[in-house]
Amino acid sequence: MSSSGAPVRCGWAESNALLRAYHDQEWGQPVTDSRALWEALVLETFQAGLSWNTVLQKRENFRRAFCGFDPHRVAAFTQDDQARLMGNAGIIRSRAKIAATVANAQAWLAMHERGEDFATFAWGMVRTAQAHERGSGLEPHSPLSVTVAKALKHKGFRFVGPTTAQAWMQAVGMLDGHEATCFCYRAGSSTP
Repeated sequence: MSSSGAPVRCGWAESNALLRAYHDQEWGQPVTDSRALWEALVLETFQAGLSWNTVLQKRENFRRAFCGFDPHRVAAFTQDDQARLMGNAGIIRSRAKIAATVANAQAWLAMHERGEDFATFAWGMVRTAQAHERGSGLEPHSPLSVTVAKALKHKGFRFVGPTTAQAWMQAVGMLDGHEATCFCYRAGSSTP
């Protein structure tokens, strides 16, 4: 708590109410649902090079544009669908990121069809590393995020470099990216 009695948050979350609510209620909470993990990865992909606030403000538009982040439906998007999305002012209009989202839905679906659970795959990479990799929450990437990015690319995912992987792992609670002074900071592992 601060001297005023308000909770102390990570510095990035203090600029507006939307970021504060996201930080307090979602960011860093362990996500174990495969579809929700894929949604978070898509949003982190769109965030690359931009502020998270921009993505968060457009999140509901992204959900509508990408069929509620249903990978089965997004995997079937055609070139015409992608062109339509380029005209959607409610989302971030990046041809490369839209194409990557479709490719990533196809990669997710291919794993599913082989009997591989995306959540088991993702969390399996961090179970042992999570307790050892703390950081300050400010690192753009880590040795683990390099490993995770390579593993995702090996599975066919695109636009998932180490920085995107690091942000994704922090957002879904695989790594604790909260600053040590933040009221959400965990002293130990919370691996599900």
